[in-house]
Amino acid sequence: MHEIDSDLMAEPPAVTADDSTGLMSPAYRAVTIGVVAVMTMFAFEGIGVASAMPTVARALDGLGSYAWAFNGYIVTGLVAMVVAGEWCDRAGPRSPLLAGVTLFGLGALVAGASWSMPVLVLARAAQGFGMGLAIVAVYVVIGRAFPDRLRPRAFALLSAAWVLPAIVGPLIAGFLTDHVSWRAVFWLVVPFVVPPMLLLVPRVAAFGAAAGDGPPRRGRVRAALVAASGLACLQQAGTTRGTTGVVLVVVGVLLLLPALRHLLPAGALRFARGLPTVVMMRGVLAGAFFAGEAFVPLALQTVRGVSTAQAGAVLTVGAIGWALGSQAQGRLYGRLPRHRLVRIGAALVAVCLATVTVSLVPAVPYGVAVLSWLVGAAGMGMCFGAIGTLTLELSEPEDQGANVASLQVCDSVGSVVFVGIAGAIYATALAAATVSATTFATIWFTMAAVAAVGSVLAGRIARPAAVA
Repeated sequence: MHEIDSDLMAEPPAVTADDSTGLMSPAYRAVTIGVVAVMTMFAFEGIGVASAMPTVARALDGLGSYAWAFNGYIVTGLVAMVVAGEWCDRAGPRSPLLAGVTLFGLGALVAGASWSMPVLVLARAAQGFGMGLAIVAVYVVIGRAFPDRLRPRAFALLSAAWVLPAIVGPLIAGFLTDHVSWRAVFWLVVPFVVPPMLLLVPRVAAFGAAAGDGPPRRGRVRAALVAASGLACLQQAGTTRGTTGVVLVVVGVLLLLPALRHLLPAGALRFARGLPTVVMMRGVLAGAFFAGEAFVPLALQTVRGVSTAQAGAVLTVGAIGWALGSQAQGRLYGRLPRHRLVRIGAALVAVCLATVTVSLVPAVPYGVAVLSWLVGAAGMGMCFGAIGTLTLELSEPEDQGANVASLQVCDSVGSVVFVGIAGAIYATALAAATVSATTFATIWFTMAAVAAVGSVLAGRIARPAAVA
């Protein structure tokens, strides 16, 4: 008879009297506020820059390089995540966190002062590198600072940190761009660099190296550079048609796949049970959801003729749903195994992507899209919080940095690959002048299928025991 001896399948731990100590208790308050402040800073900057970038590109005569203001950020961020993983495991999270937030702030200063598009792209690349260092360090801080029972709630707060920026970020960026200067959108970030550092740096100094005298993991940074090159090829292929685009896709895949074998846990690409599947689920779900999300405003405006504000409201509601789903997984700690939360969340994402297509039918109220996206985003919040917690739980202390880096790498790669697939579907219809509701339905049903497969594969997070 086969039995399950994995702690992931066991009954959840009982709640103890000590559970009255929460994230905002004196023991954890400063670290909690610090990590949330760092995430809020990234959220405001990302949402604000996305809103202002069309104006920025026109002002710098750089519409031809528009995509690279975002692509450079992602590519350098991928390399930095791997660097940060090794750095955190060898020296603790303090130094990479300090370096990352500082570099992010300096990049914002230069971006705001940019006199040409190439300078802006380089500044954004520096920001991406800083973000990559800091985000991995934040995850490691959560792993080192909080006990198991508080980590799900810590990840819920990280998700909640995106809600306010999602609601007011476009408004603030729009006001500054229209009435002050687009440069102020970048410079607004700089004052927010200091408070997180004052709170976090002194308190994470005690979280030193956990790797002891173990052998160094060789070749991971080199593999990250190769993977970043492959990712850049795939991103460029998304804006390049014809033979050149095909060549870029082939080169990108040939670079990316071997590099990922070095960057992800052993067996990840075949969804081996346990941690490898946890990491891969991050990429599968991020790719499916963000690929679908990228076309929600365009679809609603093109097919239903809704206003920009109405289309954007769907994404704002999505940010709220994400926070609610993340809060739910935090509160369900001790009541439901986390691998089941990932499975349920992935199923909700699949339902969302399949049902949002109904909103394109003229007789159906526009509110269906809002409701669908609320459900899907709640599923993503549930999954991401549970996946982050599982990654830390299944990692030895000396491997937390590397495994968190793998998680972030998988997220970036999944997003680029699946957004690229969705973009190819749209570009094909656009070239044939056949863009219609069917085009967007094809994209969403494709991504719904990916999320549904993810829901099935989530069962492989739990590891079966040996034969009894």
